[in-house]
Amino acid sequence: MSDLQTNTLLMVIIAILIPPLAVFLKKGIGLHLILNIVLTLIFYVPGLIHALYVILKG
Repeated sequence: MSDLQTNTLLMVIIAILIPPLAVFLKKGIGLHLILNIVLTLIFYVPGLIHALYVILKG
């Protein structure tokens, strides 16, 4: 596996366990992080979907 595939796989695993942490590691502090925290607090699944979207989008 290449380094990019390994990094993406690790980010997806982090997103499944702790979605806001994955968004923070990918985008830093900003709108995406705040949105993800709110979505995760409302219900876990929307936060997970948003984190996966941010990670896999690029």
